[in-house]
Amino acid sequence: MAGTGGRGADGVPRHGVDRATFRAIAAARGGPEAVRLLRSGQVSKRALLLLALRRAAPEDAGYRAAYTEVRASQRTDRARWEAVLLRPELDAWAADSLRARTAGEAVRLDALREFLRPPAAEPVPLECDGLRWAPVIDHAGQRRVDYGRPPAGPLDARELAAWHTALAGAWRILVRRHRPYAEAVAACVTTIVPLRPAPGGEAVSAAARRAYGAVAASLPGDPVLLALALVHEFLHLQLGALLDLVPLHRPNGAAVHHAPWRPDPRPVGALLQGTYAHLGVADFWCAERSGGAGVGRAGEEFTRWRGHALAAGTILLGSGELTVHGREFTEELLRTVGALGG
Repeated sequence: MAGTGGRGADGVPRHGVDRATFRAIAAARGGPEAVRLLRSGQVSKRALLLLALRRAAPEDAGYRAAYTEVRASQRTDRARWEAVLLRPELDAWAADSLRARTAGEAVRLDALREFLRPPAAEPVPLECDGLRWAPVIDHAGQRRVDYGRPPAGPLDARELAAWHTALAGAWRILVRRHRPYAEAVAACVTTIVPLRPAPGGEAVSAAARRAYGAVAASLPGDPVLLALALVHEFLHLQLGALLDLVPLHRPNGAAVHHAPWRPDPRPVGALLQGTYAHLGVADFWCAERSGGAGVGRAGEEFTRWRGHALAAGTILLGSGELTVHGREFTEELLRTVGALGG
């Protein structure tokens, strides 16, 4: 690991993570500062993907024109340039298009223009105790990422109003009882993708490695559960962005590792993701137990998820599939989980 610095021949910054920030991220304590570092890595990653597409399709006039507009905004309006590159599903579109183009398949590269247009939905302005967050509810756009459940949109006015109310309630809970997470979520999460609930009606949530900045979720009846989903999925996004900069495990092999929270074995990458996210779940319920509503439920949930995270972290350390940095990350994660509630 090294600090961020230097540029390659393509002009894109080279990124790294200093050890103090790395350990803070492992403990889920990185805050907005860590988000900014990881977000800058995502900007560079996407800029490189668009550059690779430009080189792979020099004759595509539609893409060339859209790419020229993107590069012009980099010079004249950097905020707009970053906003375009950080549209959550741009990563998946660019990577899939590059793969298809390299394989000789037909692909519409002028679709880059869709990302140049502002999101169709207006941001939802949320404010509590001086902390602001303004996510977009992306309920009508084309989905380029599979979030594991069908999207719920397009939403009508009544359904949108229900989402506004739920997000406002969840935001108050995060700010007043989990403020460090609220600050990090506000810095990272720009987009909410509504999903249909599970077949039995249970609330679901998801984040995608190739859609940094987006949290997908169904609408739960309890704002505490939506606040929890935001914490859980934010940590998935954060770990995915870290993995783009620092390899923590070998390439996924067979799914052979036990995950205490599910019956099927998992590959090492999925187990690491789950363990890290459940550090946040245990941390959330620990804070709820200390002063939030529903103390009895909070205590049970805290005990369950703390135990699961400790068991899974121990399995990871014994897997033989972590890198040196992956072991350091997991050891710090385990120290943090072990100290919760102490």
